[in-house]
Amino acid sequence: MAPRNRHTPIPPVIFTHFLAVLLLLASMAFASSATAQTPDTPPSGAPSYSALADLLENDQARDQLIEQLRSLAPQDGQAPARNAATTPPSSVADPADLPLSQRMAAGLQNFTAGVLHDLSATMTAIRAAVTGQPVPGNRLHAFLPALELLLYTVLGTLLAYFIFRSLARLGFARLNVWILQDSKKADAPPAEPTSPLVTSVRRHRFASLAMGRKLLGVIAAFLIDVAATLLAALAGYILTTTLASSRDGDMTLLSLQFLTAFVMIEVAKSVSRGIFATRYDQLRLLPLTPETANYWNHWLTLLIGLTGYSMLVAVPVAATVFLPAAGKILGLILMLCVYIYGVRVVWKSRKTVRDELIQRADQSSTAIFSTLLRVLGRVWHLLALAYFTVLLIVTQAEQDQALTFMVHATIQTLIAIAIGLILAAALSSLMSRRVQLPDHWRGRLPMLENRINSYVPITLKTLRLLILITVSLIVLDAWQAFDLLAWLESSGGRATIAMIFRVAIILVLAAATWTVLASLIEHRLGTSDGTRRPSEREKTLLMLFRNAAAVVIATMTTLIALSQIGINIGPLIAGAGVAGLAIGFGAQKLVQDVITGVFIQLENGMNQNDVVELAGIFGTVEKITIRSVVIRTLDGGYHLIPFSTIDKLTNHTRDYGYHYGEYNVAHRENVDEAIAQLDLAFKDLMQDPELAREVLEEISIPGVTGLTERGFTIRVLIKTTPGNQWAIQRGFNRLVKQRFDAAGIELPYPQAVLHFGRDKKGYAAPVDVRGVDALKHAPGATPAPGQTMRPVLDEGS
Repeated sequence: MAPRNRHTPIPPVIFTHFLAVLLLLASMAFASSATAQTPDTPPSGAPSYSALADLLENDQARDQLIEQLRSLAPQDGQAPARNAATTPPSSVADPADLPLSQRMAAGLQNFTAGVLHDLSATMTAIRAAVTGQPVPGNRLHAFLPALELLLYTVLGTLLAYFIFRSLARLGFARLNVWILQDSKKADAPPAEPTSPLVTSVRRHRFASLAMGRKLLGVIAAFLIDVAATLLAALAGYILTTTLASSRDGDMTLLSLQFLTAFVMIEVAKSVSRGIFATRYDQLRLLPLTPETANYWNHWLTLLIGLTGYSMLVAVPVAATVFLPAAGKILGLILMLCVYIYGVRVVWKSRKTVRDELIQRADQSSTAIFSTLLRVLGRVWHLLALAYFTVLLIVTQAEQDQALTFMVHATIQTLIAIAIGLILAAALSSLMSRRVQLPDHWRGRLPMLENRINSYVPITLKTLRLLILITVSLIVLDAWQAFDLLAWLESSGGRATIAMIFRVAIILVLAAATWTVLASLIEHRLGTSDGTRRPSEREKTLLMLFRNAAAVVIATMTTLIALSQIGINIGPLIAGAGVAGLAIGFGAQKLVQDVITGVFIQLENGMNQNDVVELAGIFGTVEKITIRSVVIRTLDGGYHLIPFSTIDKLTNHTRDYGYHYGEYNVAHRENVDEAIAQLDLAFKDLMQDPELAREVLEEISIPGVTGLTERGFTIRVLIKTTPGNQWAIQRGFNRLVKQRFDAAGIELPYPQAVLHFGRDKKGYAAPVDVRGVDALKHAPGATPAPGQTMRPVLDEGS
């Protein structure tokens, strides 16, 4: 395809030619009627050129004709009449400005007309040749010596190629044996018993050497194959120049054209033979069976040969020797045959290749290659069909430059995809490793390493997306569907690239700011290196500040990124203000929650991990947000309480706490002895180092605070650190029970006292108590017949 100006938009001729090819068979039906009128017969109404010549030879008639032409000329000051014939070219609409449908219709019409014209001319030439009439434009007789020389060149070149290829096979065989030696060394067991690690290292080293030797062997085989092609072409060139020197005229044009096509086509076949290597397993680049490699190599080389020799030899020879129209029709017929054959093979092999690629994907150890193979297995036949379709269309659009365009586009596509895969694999391998910070950094900023590693997946996905977009643009540029260089040089392209860089910088700065800020806050919250530990109030405020900073950074980053993209954020800010005002009126409860929470924090009412009692719930403050507080009760309940529902707050962990205990003692016990035992229990408590450090002052025993029907009550107060009064209470109660038990001090418990009637003087009548002999039998035995069981009462009852 001819080179194009990258600053000029390309009309969609690809689609028009595709539609034209589909309609070509229908158009051929009218070819016979189009060829019925010979070019030698002038159409009706055509001017007689002989009559015009006779008119110009007559002086009188010529002068009369001149006067008539001057009378038709416009007078001075009069504008000439304008019609379709006198319309200046500048007023004609530019085809690039037409709608896509009109451009496609125009291209389809032009292509169909051209094919019909070529077919008409070819049919006319064939009819003339059959009837023995001279064919206009036929130069077969003049090119007979050149065709004879072309025949000798083809035969000589093919004979030389056969000889050089036979010699090259010797080199291929030696390379195959050379590679096989390292493969056997890699698979051979060690001569002496070694450890599994040494054996694994040895096999890995030999496998690496074998892979390197195989690549060198494949490259060497490709160079030998190319050398055989070049030597055969050189032999053909020498033969051509030798035979042409003994004849008159320049007859080497067709022969040199064949030699050029021979080199290009056979080098392309060498690439296929280097990939599949049907006869030499060690030189095969892909891990395929010999049958599979032979099938695909035969198919590819056949397609390359048919396409290349058809478009580079057969079509130019037919156009040069016979008619240009005949060359175009021949190219169309040959490429239709190639297209049908290629589509048939692809469609027949689509399931086999899909299963093979999916099997390779299951065996792949790299995620990106596994995914790529799976996707390729499902769409490879569609890509192949699209490639053959483009090949057919391009060869009919411009036959002279079709293969050059296809080779250039194919190579650019393969290189772009290969580089993209290498970059994606390198990124995956690089980012699969965790970022490890020095030990002193991890000690001071424990969450920094995890936070940095959390950015790796999104960074990897973003870079892969950029690689995919770049590769796609390069591929589209290769097939002239998109002019990449012109877009990069345009103002829109430069603005897009600059916008991407600015947005990337904004996101990186936002991520860095959040990482540093969050790490500093977490460092302050987790200080444990001997410096001042943060208070609960400081922890609560830092957590609230971190949440607020996250919201501010996210909002500012989003707004700035949108402004860089080109979106006007002024209406967004104004709309946010109006929405905030509406929310303020419509959600007064929410506003009350926020305001109450702000005042609670300003007054230091509670902090995280405080034990509080609010809204009838007693528990530990687990989380504080701008509108609510989370309380975790002893049974594990998670209670979310809005600030607006808090009318009373009791904080049990502010500054200090008290173990407030009241101990009941039986009436019969001595008060002073009971107080002494409480003092001893406190001294025992202070012997426990874990509990002693939580006691701030000595025990305070105000004395007896109550007398009840069960006993008297002694109050105890022990001042403790905030939140530890319950631990002191549990420990002190245990020690009090032990001391009271050791001293025989009775704790009151419910008792039933039975009173018998007394007179005013306090005298009670004696109780009639009778006793019976206890049954002398084992517990649970039944009495003897005639014997009854009666309760036995002690004398003190």
